[in-house]
Amino acid sequence: MTHEVVVVGGGIGGLTVSALLAARGVDVCLLERQSRPGGCVAGVEKFGYSFDPGVGLYPLWQAGEIHAQVFSELPVAAPEVFAANPAYLVRLPDQSEVSITVNTEQFEAALVATFPECAERAVGFYQESAVVCEALRSALRRVPNLHAAGSTNQIFALLPDIINAGRIIKARNHTTLDHLSGTSLRFRRFIDAQLQLLAQATSQECEYLYSTLALNIARRGNFSIRGGAPALAETLADSIKASGGRIRFDTPVLRLAYDASGQAVGVDLLSGERVNASRAIVSNLTLWDTYGKLIGLNHTPSEIRKSLNNLRTSGVYLLYLGMSEAAASRIPNNHILVVTDWQQADEYYPEVSQFMFAAAPAEDRRAPAGRRAVTMLTFSDVDQWFTFQENEEQSEEKDQSVLDAWWQRLHQAMPELGGDIEVIDTATPRTIYDLTRRKLGMVGGLAGTSAPFDSNIINYQTSLPNVFRVGDTAALGGSIAAVTHAARLLANHLTESIL
Repeated sequence: MTHEVVVVGGGIGGLTVSALLAARGVDVCLLERQSRPGGCVAGVEKFGYSFDPGVGLYPLWQAGEIHAQVFSELPVAAPEVFAANPAYLVRLPDQSEVSITVNTEQFEAALVATFPECAERAVGFYQESAVVCEALRSALRRVPNLHAAGSTNQIFALLPDIINAGRIIKARNHTTLDHLSGTSLRFRRFIDAQLQLLAQATSQECEYLYSTLALNIARRGNFSIRGGAPALAETLADSIKASGGRIRFDTPVLRLAYDASGQAVGVDLLSGERVNASRAIVSNLTLWDTYGKLIGLNHTPSEIRKSLNNLRTSGVYLLYLGMSEAAASRIPNNHILVVTDWQQADEYYPEVSQFMFAAAPAEDRRAPAGRRAVTMLTFSDVDQWFTFQENEEQSEEKDQSVLDAWWQRLHQAMPELGGDIEVIDTATPRTIYDLTRRKLGMVGGLAGTSAPFDSNIINYQTSLPNVFRVGDTAALGGSIAAVTHAARLLANHLTESIL
């Protein structure tokens, strides 16, 4: 069987590029190993609950933003969304709180009240980052693939704002920590926790320019999606089929198929079937799995193999909880980012000191009557879930010990929950690996880290001319908005340059 474009993987990136191509008349076939769309954002259904495996906040759903741009081309309506303002609340170890709101006056007043020891510098940090963020967003509108563009195109994107262009160029190699001088440890932990959530990197690691986007887009307006990210995945799948595209679920892909000259001509399925691609192949696998499994290490240049060995993203440990409406009435926000420990040393270890509590909104409880679905997201070192466990019993013991530790931290940090919350299920990096086959169950993007790697890695190109990448490790960030933006860029490239 032959199609113009074959897409491997049905995460949000693969679904978005397939939906756009199909709507533009391209013969596209998406292959997904699971029985439903979504990849690592596919929903979790249990005991009458429907859990969103993410934090349940989705920016850039306003008119003219990336999601509106995508759905303006599709034959289906976008899923219903609800405004979430404040987007989330940050609760610190001393129980002080800061709401991340679109109201700048209220937000800056909260910074002054919460961080009196460095109020002027804290407000100044956000004011400066907001200016840089707007300059970068303007540049991205002129050159959407700015991070991977050549120097001439980058200069073209920045020059209209000559004042801030110099500021951006000067800060290109800065970490966020470089811009936090004069602030207190308390404020730095406030920033560390948010960057870990939004960029999977602390202030010591996160590139300053990327942090300005992550921190300020979070304040420009966030939304909850009815049904969460799984509903977005289902809507995109419906669009592909409505446009005449094809989706094959329960179809694991083994590797690329090559002709005698070494040109990729399609994919070989685990079943032994070959699906040919006359124009392009798109991988919605992670960076590591695209090269290590799909392309194959024998077809991967040595410099890319070396880069892959030095790259890591976060793992997550998820608690799926059921909360009563009584408890929901006592918490100050549906989304609470909790810092449980100041960690007085210079380094910040999010694996033991922060979690995100994300409750379904009242408009979309996703739970039995009188209850709310809650996802509690914590970060975890992935290696510990794949070593020193010889059997399933040991894995379950590890899961239980981690659950016990986080259950205690949850009740210490959020005493207002009382006994009106219960554990429904958990998910470890091992669980994510078993479901998605992502290497070591790692999730999230690469853009936030200042660790050295080839700048062209965060791009849709691969080492093969007709093989492309999409997804959280090919985007400028791991959020759904960033993945959608990157998928649209790739769809435009394929439409204009390949097809």
